[in-house]
Amino acid sequence: MKIASWNVNGFRAVMKRNFKEAFEAINADIFCLQEIKLQAGQHDAEFEGYHEYWNYAVRKGYSGTVIFTRDAPLETFFGIGHEAHDQEGRVITLEYPGFYMVNCYTPNSRDGLVRLDYRMEWEDAFRAYLTALKERKPVVLCGDLNVAHQEIDLTHPKANRMNPGFTDQEREKFSRLLDEGFADAFRRLYPDKEGAYSWWSYRAAARERNVGWRIDYFVVSEDIMPAVKDSQILQDVQGSDHCPVLIALDI
Repeated sequence: MKIASWNVNGFRAVMKRNFKEAFEAINADIFCLQEIKLQAGQHDAEFEGYHEYWNYAVRKGYSGTVIFTRDAPLETFFGIGHEAHDQEGRVITLEYPGFYMVNCYTPNSRDGLVRLDYRMEWEDAFRAYLTALKERKPVVLCGDLNVAHQEIDLTHPKANRMNPGFTDQEREKFSRLLDEGFADAFRRLYPDKEGAYSWWSYRAAARERNVGWRIDYFVVSEDIMPAVKDSQILQDVQGSDHCPVLIALDI
């Protein structure tokens, strides 16, 4: 099974670029998108052979997620069961016989860390949600988690320390999630791989120079990690300031 994840930074925008071609070329069994930035009725996308599950933000033109899947799930859940955290369309969970598939777009702490306190509340609530799922069956989490966990996960760690996405607090919350029995699939398979980034600023030709951050992840519960056969970052796929990431699961 192949599962892909991509922050498209606007679904309608990426559809005008290369999304259909990339979607077909990646040929994933499950394809999760984040930051779709639209509402119901603002798209007519159909992908033959796939079921579609959309979670729109209440605020127009903001956030939002979608999952395209070849196999219909047993059940579908939107949000994490907390009204305060479920207004921005950030989480979709599909239940399959052997695992839960969770697509997430984590809130950004924003310039000046004006939303860091909220981010900390979100992290605790989301970790509790994932841990509860894990008690029932294995979990595969993917998405833009808006944090570079280790210094190896961004080009200029010292210059960016305490900037959004690389604060001590955000990194510690990611570590706490891993301590709950989860694994960062890419870093588990490639612990020393440098330059493995999934997001680049639009400024200063950052992508051309590979001055980036790895903030898009597959995080899996430890009981399913042995089934992860590969984890890839598709840096050549254009269309967004992020690139797709994927894993291959023997499940």
